[in-house]
Amino acid sequence: MKKNDLLQIKIEAMGNAGEGIGKIDGYPLFVKDALPGDLAEVRVTKVKKTYAFARLERVLEASPDRTEPRCPLHRRCGGCQIQALSYEKQLEYKEQKVREDLIRIGGFADPPVFPVLGMDEPYHYRNKAQFPFGRNREGRIVTGFYAGRTHMIVPGTDCAIGVPENKQILELILDFIEKHGIAPYDETTGKGLLRHALIRKGFATGELMVCLVINGRSFPHVEELADRLFEIPGMTSFSLNVNQKNTNVILGEEVIPVRGQTYITDRIGGVSYQISPLSFYQVNPVQTEKLYRTALEYAGLTGGETVWELYCGIGTISLFLARGAGQVYGVEVVPQAVEDARRNADLNGITNVVFYLGKAEEVLPEKYEKDGIRADVIVVDPPRKGCDSACLETMLRMEPERIVYVSCDPATLARDLKILCADGRYELSKVQPVDMFPHTAGIENVAQLFRRKI
Repeated sequence: MKKNDLLQIKIEAMGNAGEGIGKIDGYPLFVKDALPGDLAEVRVTKVKKTYAFARLERVLEASPDRTEPRCPLHRRCGGCQIQALSYEKQLEYKEQKVREDLIRIGGFADPPVFPVLGMDEPYHYRNKAQFPFGRNREGRIVTGFYAGRTHMIVPGTDCAIGVPENKQILELILDFIEKHGIAPYDETTGKGLLRHALIRKGFATGELMVCLVINGRSFPHVEELADRLFEIPGMTSFSLNVNQKNTNVILGEEVIPVRGQTYITDRIGGVSYQISPLSFYQVNPVQTEKLYRTALEYAGLTGGETVWELYCGIGTISLFLARGAGQVYGVEVVPQAVEDARRNADLNGITNVVFYLGKAEEVLPEKYEKDGIRADVIVVDPPRKGCDSACLETMLRMEPERIVYVSCDPATLARDLKILCADGRYELSKVQPVDMFPHTAGIENVAQLFRRKI
C-alpha cells in the first residue's frame, strides 16, 4: 500500500475523532466521512508503519445508518464530523466510546454507564461561535469555519448547529467591510484588521452579543456599524477585542466596549449568568441544564454539606449547587472568570459561595492543610487534559463522601477515575453521558464516586 492508491474497503468501526475504520489484510485505514457499514472507495493519503489514512472518494454501498446531512458543507467544514450518521446511532456510538475508554484505560470491568442523554432537536443548539475572516483564492473577503486540521476558511454564514441570527450578522459585517474597504487579517503577513467575529446568544433571554477581534485598537466607522447591528432584534452588546499577536489564540485579553452592555445574560435552571466576551460558558444551554441537574443529583446534597468545585469557570455549577448546600467553595485560575463568578453570585443573591483565584492543585491543598477546610462533596469540571495529579492526591486526602467528576474527554476521565479508585476507598457508581455536541465526536460525562465504609 502506498500514497494515492485507490482502494475498496468495508468500514467496520468508528474512531475517536468520528472517522471510519476499515482493514485491508488486517492493516487499518482511518477514513474521514466514512461510516460503519459503508462499502467505500478511498484514496490513501498517508501511510504509517501500522496504519494509514485515506480520503473518501465515493460510497459504493451506503451504511443503513447513513442519513442526508442538513449542512451542504459538512464534509469540508471541520465542525461536524458525524452529521451523516443517524442521530440514534450517534448516541449509541458515544455511549460505546465512553464504555470502551473506561474498560481499556480505566480498568473497570463493567462500568456503570447509562444511555446518553440526547436532544429532541439536535440542530441550532450552539449559543456561541467564532468566525474567522480572510480572503479566498480570488481575493474576495469571506467568513465561515476552518476546514478540519487547517486554517483554510470554508465560506459559509448559515451553520446548521449555530443560531439563525449568525447568518444575518455575518452578512451585515461582510457587506460593511466591503463597503468601507476594511481588510481582513492575513495570518501569513500579519497585516489586515478584522480577525474574527465572536457571536453569542442568551437562549433564555434572546440577548445577542457581537465582539470583533481586531489586529489593532480601533475600527473604522465603528459607530455606523453599531447602528446597523443594533437594528437586529435582541442585540445587547457590541465590543472590540484587541489581539495584535502572531498567534492561533483567537481572543486577546483587552475588550473595548462600543455600544450596549459589556455582557449578555442567560438563565439555566432558574440561575442567571452574566456572560462577557472572555467568559467560558457551555455552548449548548438545553443540554447544559441536563448536565448540571445530573451533577446536582449525583452530589446528593441535603442542605448542610460543604462542597468544593474545582475548575469552576464563571461559577455555573457552583451556583447550581449552592442552593442545596451549606457552603460552596469554587476555584478557578482565570481572573476574569472569577470576577464573573462573584458577580453572578451577587446577581442571584447567593451568599453561601466563595470563589478563589488560583490553580486547583495549589489552592485546594493550601485551604485543606493550612486552613483545615474540609469537604463533604468535591465536584471537578477540568479542561480536556483532566485533573492535575496533585489535585487528585489532595482530593483523596480530604476523603469527601462523594466525588462528582464532570468531563469533556472520556479518555482523561477514565485515567483519573482509575487513580481515584485505585486503593479501593472510592467506588465508581454511575456515569451519565450527555450529548452536548450533536453531530460531532465529542461527549460530556458526569461520574459519581462514593467513599466506601471501611
